Amino acid sequence: MCTTVGTEEIIILSDDEDCEDDISCNEPSVLIVEVEDVKKSGGAVPPSALDEDLVITFSRRAEVLPHARYDCPIHPFTPTDCEIGAPVAANQLMCDQCFCYICDKLASSCEMWCHSGVCHCNSHKRSEFWSNHRNCSLLGGLKTFNLTLSDIDSHLRQAEMMLHSFRLSLATQFSSFLMGNMLEQYGVSQSIQKCRVFDYTPVYEFVSSFLNKADKQDDRAAAIMRLGAAENFLLHFHVSGTFILQSPMANAAEAKLVLLQRVIASVQRQMVMADFTPEFIHKLQDFYKRFNFPTELKSMKNSLTVRLWDDVLLVSVLKGQNVSGIRKDKGKKDVLVEQFAVVLLRTELLQQQHRYRELCRYLRVVETDDSKLLQKVQDLIPFFMCMAGDLGSALSSLLPSVNAPASRFTPQLFLFYLRVFKTATAPKLAVSQPAQLCSTDAAWEPIKDAVPLSHVPLVRFALRVQRCCSAVFTDSQCWTTLLAVVNTLAPLQDPSPQFLQEAKDVVTSILNDQHGSNIQIPRFFQTVYPDQAMLLLVTGALCLRILSAPLSPALPVLNTFKENVWALGWLWGSLSSSPERLRSFLLEISKEMESTTDGDHLLPFLCTTVSTWSSPTDNWDQQSSGPLNYL
Repeated sequence: MCTTVGTEEIIILSDDEDCEDDISCNEPSVLIVEVEDVKKSGGAVPPSALDEDLVITFSRRAEVLPHARYDCPIHPFTPTDCEIGAPVAANQLMCDQCFCYICDKLASSCEMWCHSGVCHCNSHKRSEFWSNHRNCSLLGGLKTFNLTLSDIDSHLRQAEMMLHSFRLSLATQFSSFLMGNMLEQYGVSQSIQKCRVFDYTPVYEFVSSFLNKADKQDDRAAAIMRLGAAENFLLHFHVSGTFILQSPMANAAEAKLVLLQRVIASVQRQMVMADFTPEFIHKLQDFYKRFNFPTELKSMKNSLTVRLWDDVLLVSVLKGQNVSGIRKDKGKKDVLVEQFAVVLLRTELLQQQHRYRELCRYLRVVETDDSKLLQKVQDLIPFFMCMAGDLGSALSSLLPSVNAPASRFTPQLFLFYLRVFKTATAPKLAVSQPAQLCSTDAAWEPIKDAVPLSHVPLVRFALRVQRCCSAVFTDSQCWTTLLAVVNTLAPLQDPSPQFLQEAKDVVTSILNDQHGSNIQIPRFFQTVYPDQAMLLLVTGALCLRILSAPLSPALPVLNTFKENVWALGWLWGSLSSSPERLRSFLLEISKEMESTTDGDHLLPFLCTTVSTWSSPTDNWDQQSSGPLNYL
């Protein structure tokens, strides 16, 4: 509606009630008004104007912003559903600010504005036909991922362009593969040079180079490029020739397996580690499920079926609300089963986030397709509990009554945990198997909220490990380190002869008690001489070790007694119960002393004792009490 005041023309924008049938009025374009001259009325307002809903006192010249053609305020638009043959009514007319709805650019630069068969001038957003046509035009190859325009950014635009170029070049590469090559290119004898060989290696290398480029892109763009490439190379097939190449990637079937494994590993990692929205992950999964998998690769069809971090069952397990890993919902049973590769990824991320308690809960209940590999990760639960600051629970988790992780210890792993429990420190690193704990150069740092364990739980832990792990029981370095714990730097007070005598029976009783896996140490044994009691208990265990088999090297073990020679004498007295084994042990020590270059640091007492006890057998009986007499 227009009216005039003086010489100015006033444009009044009516509401929807005045033009319900005009499609361009349902969502009128925004008009920005620029003030030029304002002419105020000098006289009184006429009485008739007071009865109106709107009184015009001044006017402004309007400036029209860029808009879609169907929203043009200058040229009326006639909507149709899917007319593409020719312009409808005056739809081909445009102003300077009209944009093409399909091309998303100025209508004046649209090449299909009035082109018969694709008349873009008739397009508008209220038609499903034109909306789909717009999405196809603007999304390009990304539409197959079910993405919307709101999902698209510059990175995805770049990914779509790279993917389009890749598909064209890949088709050329595969066509060349199907043509084959003459054998003369491979230096084959003249008699069979006319045969052709089909080598997929160039195609494999081309796809690999594209995946390398994807690795350098934004996370979402990289995922699109990887899956887009996989969709195409999975359609390839192998052609057999009379001559078979030995190159590992010459066979198309084997090369596709390697390429698909790489794509799956990369996308799985992104689904777990990257900051993808649940909607975007679902679109990637749906796209992957539509792949046409060949028979030999059908087992990988569910490889991207990864639970989201907000999955109900996963969240309840991490929070400790579900300790079984099983959830029933409306009669359906949901079990926390994940691919081993996904378990490793979650383990890595939770370590990075220092969510150690949640990681322990997850590893206790999760099931996977490879139980042996999962066991190695589950053996790390005690370490993760240490990192959470709970050393006591970590120690207990190493030695349950069934399937104890300590039974699979190596000597190096035992020494690792002994150091952690003694010092309440640990290396800051992310691990996926126990062996990695022993092969790191990472600096050891204090564990937050952790308190070092005292000698008693340390000794109990070590002796229990020796019971269930023969590798630790037989290793000399493990004994040296354990004895260094109980042999303090300062000499301990010599216990009374009565205590030393009674200690033999107590230690024998403790070490021979096979009821249960725990080590029961009587309180009375620790009352008078607590530190000496722990030293004698470990020394008694060492006696059993020496009696069972040769110990080499033995000198470092015996040298730990340098501040507590009385305990070494007690050991000699215990070994005298088996004269033959004691004699062979002394001979072993003598030979080791002859070959060592560190003789100056050996105990003078030890040198004297060994030389005395290593005398001819005829004098054995007369010397059987030598060490004890020395004390």
